[in-house]
Amino acid sequence: MRTAQLYHYRLPVETGVILRTQRLKQREGLIVALNENGKTGWGEIAPLPQFSHETLAIALAQTQQWLAKWLANQNTGDLDQNAPSVAFGLSCALAELHGELGEQADFRTAPLCYGDPDELYAKLNAMQGEKIAKMKVGLYEANRDGLIADMLCEAVPDLKLRLDANRGWTLEKAGKFAEKIAQSHRLQIQFIEEPCQTPELSRQFAEKYGIAIAWDETVREPNFQPKAEPNVAAIIIKPTLTGSIAKCVRLIEQAHQQGLIAVISSSIESSLALTQLARLAHQYTPNTLAGLDTLNLMKSQLLRAWQGSTLPLADLTSDYVTELTIAPLASGEIL
Repeated sequence: MRTAQLYHYRLPVETGVILRTQRLKQREGLIVALNENGKTGWGEIAPLPQFSHETLAIALAQTQQWLAKWLANQNTGDLDQNAPSVAFGLSCALAELHGELGEQADFRTAPLCYGDPDELYAKLNAMQGEKIAKMKVGLYEANRDGLIADMLCEAVPDLKLRLDANRGWTLEKAGKFAEKIAQSHRLQIQFIEEPCQTPELSRQFAEKYGIAIAWDETVREPNFQPKAEPNVAAIIIKPTLTGSIAKCVRLIEQAHQQGLIAVISSSIESSLALTQLARLAHQYTPNTLAGLDTLNLMKSQLLRAWQGSTLPLADLTSDYVTELTIAPLASGEIL
């Protein structure tokens, strides 16, 4: 017999987190539990404002429809016919239910800097092995971002720095950033995610300044195929914005075949989905440090604890969580 539960969560977020033009004050999403044959699989469905095309209302409607079919033992179809956040969350729940998501997790992360390098030094000094950090750029003046990035490279000579511009720069502004990076430090930049407003401008930037780039938003465009090309080092896979586990694994395999790095990265999910992303990283990208250092933006964890986190852990009885009803199919109804 199959049963399922559906919940809505709202978690407070530390002030100061800006997504493009919007300040994020809370993170909300859905939690799904699928139960069958004494086993349970959990999934999180959390469209990211300013980045996901679907709203939470759309995600909820699709999830309820899928759950109604699943509970009625009807064909639920291809998960990726749904919005990416729905496809990812449901695929996690199914993978756990069927024992297809590895239990081991890679809790190492590339520490994230939002502009204050002092916070980063302690984390880097504490890191074992390869030192990799990520810095958000494009929120302030390009000159300032360049100076900070150059300072980080100077202060930590064995640092590999990942930068994320979210297509925030014109080619001219990207050039102002690059001009502040000493030639001797440019090879310390592992890549910049989408520095310019279009992929072609990003290619021109990389060629002119000798700084590697990575595809992020481009990965989620229709018919994207990873391929080797000059100055492109990696693709960034954010499953909440990309789709099901199966779709993400295909992209990882294609990237590796082309000699590209594939980085699993978060979309500011709760600790439930973050721990699942850490398991995916261990399973499919074991030699690459994932981009999962976003839990510190939250004021609480949810259901599952992230290794080493001191944040309180909320459960399903918390004030942050509300159970939702799942409308069953009427007798003889086929969705």
